[in-house]
Amino acid sequence: MTPMPVTHSLYEVFLRVAADRSFTSAAASLGYTQSAVSRQVQSLETELGARLFDRLPRGVRLTEAGRVLLPHAEAVRDRLTAARAELDALRTLDGGLLRIGAFATADAALLPRALAAFRALRPGVSVARTEGPSAKHLRLLAAGDLDVAVVSDTAGQSLDGCTLHHLLDEPMYVALPQGHRLAGRGEVRLSELADEEWVAGSARPEDTLLRSAAEAGFRPRTAYVVQDWIAKQGFVAAGLGVTLLPALAADSVRADITLAGVHPEDVPRRAVYAATPRGLTHSPATSAFLAQLRRSARELMDDVAAR
Repeated sequence: MTPMPVTHSLYEVFLRVAADRSFTSAAASLGYTQSAVSRQVQSLETELGARLFDRLPRGVRLTEAGRVLLPHAEAVRDRLTAARAELDALRTLDGGLLRIGAFATADAALLPRALAAFRALRPGVSVARTEGPSAKHLRLLAAGDLDVAVVSDTAGQSLDGCTLHHLLDEPMYVALPQGHRLAGRGEVRLSELADEEWVAGSARPEDTLLRSAAEAGFRPRTAYVVQDWIAKQGFVAAGLGVTLLPALAADSVRADITLAGVHPEDVPRRAVYAATPRGLTHSPATSAFLAQLRRSARELMDDVAAR
């Protein structure tokens, strides 16, 4: 018994026989044996409960049931052809959808760099993007609503249903107004900023980038609670305080403020990860984008080191 290749459905075999009016001719067109084609047609007739061809001394002819089936079989063939084309596009990265997300400062540098390189190589892949805090993206990943997300230090956040892929360890800067007494310093200690007023994302230091310093006893004088990191820079430029700025946002810093590195013993580098749904097979686009994220992360850290 010759096995039938999986490249042709029963309906496609039926259409070939109908077009050639011969099992033998259809078999030659499809690359099958005559008996294999005959079995496939018989299987379809059994499934539908109707005889589709009259067997003639020379060739075959559609029955009334066969004529009724013909346009429906053509529609099935066309849908299968379209499905195969879309699946081939997914495999070759000439199509498909990549759903990504990132936290705010990753959106400032890392994600755009990775996306630009990815789109240059794979313009056929559509991209849908979400933005927001890491906790939001971890929930979306666990629910299967994202393919990959760039997330920051995940302490205290649920990782159920997610797998982390380390990208980089991000140093921290303190943003200072121009003319500040510490402006021009390459690195500062938080103890030197103990009397400064701070612009922070929360009145609780434990909920900000200063979490590790707060746990070690540093209590910043929070003057203004500002969520958006661009707005924080505006407050600093106006002389209303200082703020902590992640390295991923350093390339987008305003010209009227200055940056100084924070000693890593005071504020450790922040781990940044690519997160994917746990236990699910990565699409070819997801795998390719993960590789590009790693390359872009290395390039960014090289830029930070050279700054």
